[in-house]
Amino acid sequence: MKQYLLAVHMVEGSPMPEPDVMQKMFDQVERVNEEIRTAGAWVFAGGLQPADTATVVRSEGGSTTMTDGPFAETKEQLGGFWVLRCADLDEALAWAAKCSEACMGPVEVRPFEDEPPV
Repeated sequence: MKQYLLAVHMVEGSPMPEPDVMQKMFDQVERVNEEIRTAGAWVFAGGLQPADTATVVRSEGGSTTMTDGPFAETKEQLGGFWVLRCADLDEALAWAAKCSEACMGPVEVRPFEDEPPV
């Protein structure tokens, strides 16, 4: 089984959903999470604080610098994610469709790199 990252995107500056809409999203996501767990595909998931809470750490030439804010200069940022164990990309995409509907936003699917043989 391969692992896939399903990443939820949020657009910087977009208004936050009203509290009742946000609660609906949370409820829908929890139902999908339970379905994923029951199917045995669950590895890990989590929501993230907004990108402006990030700290970027860079180590170069023996020195480390830390700066506030996101690394990427973009309006779309990672808002949360799932790590799932799926038989193939088709299964991961099917879960992504359910996750996108539940969280009412786009979900990007990316496979993890295969581990080198030992």
